[in-house]
Amino acid sequence: ALVWGNIEEDEGTVEGNIGRHDTNRMQMAVHESDEKGKPAVTHYKVLERFGYVTLISCQLETGRTHQIRVHMKHIGHTLFNDERYGGDAILKGTTFTKYKQFIDNCFKTLPRQALHAKTLGFEHPITKEFLRFDSPIPQDLLDCIEKWRVYSKAQTFSEDE
Repeated sequence: ALVWGNIEEDEGTVEGNIGRHDTNRMQMAVHESDEKGKPAVTHYKVLERFGYVTLISCQLETGRTHQIRVHMKHIGHTLFNDERYGGDAILKGTTFTKYKQFIDNCFKTLPRQALHAKTLGFEHPITKEFLRFDSPIPQDLLDCIEKWRVYSKAQTFSEDE
C-alpha cells in the first residue's frame, strides 16, 4: 500500500473494531466500542519513505471489509488516491503548482487506490488445506511508486507540510 504521510515508526500494529461508519454508510470505520463492529488487527511495515507518502507492507490477522483502508485512515495515513476514504485529494505536501501537477500525474498513472494484495492465503473450509495465491504488483502501481521515488530524491521535505 502507498499511504499519505510519513509513517515515522518502521513497523506497527493497528487494532480496532471495524463496522459501518456512523454517517457515511459507504464507508467502514474504527469504533471504540466493542458493541460496534468486529475486532480487526493489521500489522504494517515501512518498505520505503518518499517524504509525503510512505510505501508499506501489511499483514492481516483478520479479514474485515476495507480493513487496510480503514486502519490506515484511522492512524492518519489514508491510502493514496483512495476516493472512498478521501485519499484522492492532496493530504500532504506543498502548495506549489508543480507539486499539484505531479500529484495529478500520479493520479492519472494510478487511477485507483494504491493497494495491491500481493499474497493471499487461507485454510479451505472443507479440505482444511492451506491455500496461498501470489500476484505480481500491477504496472500502474509500480509506475506510481517509481514517480514518487524519483520525485522524493529531488526534494527537501518540511515537517510542517
